[in-house]
Amino acid sequence: MDSQISANASTPLDGLDRILTIELVRVTERAAVAAARLRGRGDEKAADQAAVDGMRSELNRLPIRGTVVIGEGERDEAPMLYIGEEVGVGDGPEVDIALDPLEGTTICAKNLPNALAVVAIAEKGSLLNAPDVYMDKIAIGPGYAPDVVDLDAPPAENIARLAKAKGVSVSEITACILDRPRHAKLIEAVRATGAAIRLIGDGDVAGVIHTTDPDETGIDIYIGSGGAPEGVLAAAALRCIGGQIQGRLILDTPEKVARAAKMGIADPKKVYRAEEMARGDVLFAATGVTDGNMLAGVKFGKDSIRTHTIVLRSSTKTVREIKARHQDLDKF
Repeated sequence: MDSQISANASTPLDGLDRILTIELVRVTERAAVAAARLRGRGDEKAADQAAVDGMRSELNRLPIRGTVVIGEGERDEAPMLYIGEEVGVGDGPEVDIALDPLEGTTICAKNLPNALAVVAIAEKGSLLNAPDVYMDKIAIGPGYAPDVVDLDAPPAENIARLAKAKGVSVSEITACILDRPRHAKLIEAVRATGAAIRLIGDGDVAGVIHTTDPDETGIDIYIGSGGAPEGVLAAAALRCIGGQIQGRLILDTPEKVARAAKMGIADPKKVYRAEEMARGDVLFAATGVTDGNMLAGVKFGKDSIRTHTIVLRSSTKTVREIKARHQDLDKF
């Protein structure tokens, strides 16, 4: 594999960092390539399962004792990478793993932008262990004072606060929102302020991360509800590259409250911030499946496969971009 690597900081390649820079990239690359073979085929389940199989295979090669705390579902949903599944060769550090082998299954099935293969690793006990439910979220990029936005404030207030903090008019703010019927009132409220909206069909990990570079992506704020797994993954990325996120699990049935309690969620109404969803030294990797604002998708050539990955670390704010050419096609 030939690769080009750029980093805004250099750190010793030891512990979790070695796993990230050398082996973790392979985990998301393998999942992305597997999913990319099914781009545009209209079969979400097949693409997702291919990504799961590829990611599990590579995770089980890592020198870790890993436990999936944010995964594709809970234990009874195997053969997906379920919450509680143990991965790795059984040696090395004990780690928590949050993952989404194919973030944006519908995007991949339709061959639309911003499908990703995503994984985050942290020391054991550092990632929020939450059930596979929805989460209310609000996120902005770096450079703002704490609590400029508030999950419980009305959309108009959050938009106005952000515009003031950015030093622009409300009309220059763009909000990213998942295009879902449940967001109809939210969309109406944001549009009433004069702000713009970028509706996305899927892929809210990418949607949150896009707030970190609004000059490039055109997105200033992410608002709305999406998967809790994606919320933890997005928080892990924001811990590494800056930004703010607030999230609250949507536990709207007794069964969901009970499931959350079994996972250690004592307060079902708690608002979590990035540092509470992903504590300590967090490592994050994402490989593009389809072309997007942040990453290029997998490219299949006659004699090689090209992938584009970012690898992040919270303790050093290191951002590595890896463009790889894989010539041993038998390994994919």
